[in-house]
Amino acid sequence: MFRRWSNSHREQENDESQLESKVNELRAALGPLSGRDLKYCSDACLKRYLEARSWNVDKSKKMLEETLKWRSTYKPHEIRWHEISAEGETGKVFRANFHDCYGRTVLILKPGLQNTTGMDNQIRHLVYLMENAILNLPEGQEQMVWLIDFTGWTLSTSVPIKCARESINILQNHYPERLGASFLYNPPRIFEAFWKIVKYFLDPKTFQKVKFVYPMNKDSVEIMRSYFDVDNLPTEFGGKATLKYDHEEFSRLMVEDDEKTAAFWGFSDKHKHGVGNGYGGAEVVPEPAALVPPAS
Repeated sequence: MFRRWSNSHREQENDESQLESKVNELRAALGPLSGRDLKYCSDACLKRYLEARSWNVDKSKKMLEETLKWRSTYKPHEIRWHEISAEGETGKVFRANFHDCYGRTVLILKPGLQNTTGMDNQIRHLVYLMENAILNLPEGQEQMVWLIDFTGWTLSTSVPIKCARESINILQNHYPERLGASFLYNPPRIFEAFWKIVKYFLDPKTFQKVKFVYPMNKDSVEIMRSYFDVDNLPTEFGGKATLKYDHEEFSRLMVEDDEKTAAFWGFSDKHKHGVGNGYGGAEVVPEPAALVPPAS
């Protein structure tokens, strides 16, 4: 019995050693990093990119370099709530005030409450909330969960295929292994036509994380109970909690989180952010020229 435990323990140590070796190999392949690139490329980050590319260092390096380039131009960490708050007025996407059973941040999406037509701002709104979900992850947790409520959804009010495709590409290419699961709750039959197109944009790993849930299906109900405490889960997702989106209250929370984001990334927000007051975003302070990489 002791020998069996020792072998298992030794195998675990070997696995951890191999993972650490891969992370170090990827870090060396990336070359010197500084400033916000270095802060972004933590060991946990490198592991996510390695996992997304089946631990192939060359493919992971390419993927990560493309993300660093995207972040330097799209600047997701510089988006502030007042810039995209109009997108959130109906509560079509927001961070829930509860976690799933694994401690993951929950984003609630209600596509039936679509209130705008501009694709760029719709995507910026989603990117902002993904960054915010990551900011609010508990210690040691890497992933978020999406709960999608299809109440009121129609083909005429759905986001264009182009917008859906771009959103999926950003999630898969620049937020690898950040999505733990996506629950599509009670989609109408007409959604099948939309899904037949959208599913081809999903890579196999993301596709496996998508779960269709129907309230009258016993297996579906059990799936939800295995991921969520029904006392916290809103009634529209088969739980017992009452959920009412308050845009003013949510905006207050996001403005507070904007300050945390600015502090984390080394920005100096000179102005207190209100909603829709038209002032500029965060002032960029110079990136530290030389940061010491975290110890491996």
